[in-house]
Amino acid sequence: MDQPIAALLTDLKQRGLLKDTLVVWGGEFGRTPTAQGNMDGRDHNPHGFTMWLAGGGAKPGFSYGATDDYGYRAVENKVHMHDLHATILHLLGIDHKQLTYRYAGRDYRLTDVKGNVVKDVLS
Repeated sequence: MDQPIAALLTDLKQRGLLKDTLVVWGGEFGRTPTAQGNMDGRDHNPHGFTMWLAGGGAKPGFSYGATDDYGYRAVENKVHMHDLHATILHLLGIDHKQLTYRYAGRDYRLTDVKGNVVKDVLS
């Protein structure tokens, strides 16, 4: 995946589109550094995984957060999915709190009723 992603980002930058285009990359889970039993490969890991943002107002060239020495759990600058979603919506020019609606006596929104913009990742 490195080459096609690098090509996409390079192309967007050369055309002057990266500043206005938000690229979000990630998966639904990380991978543990080990596997259980006799299985080859690595197990799913919901406790620590990588997401990255490029362009569109995201701060370039730095890492935010870290996992433990085994790569199993997030231990530094943890970002909840609600926070990631709030940050992405912010970068798209949308205040996630303005998307709140009441149904059956409860408030709902794309970030549930949680989520804070992670300002450290904004350029």
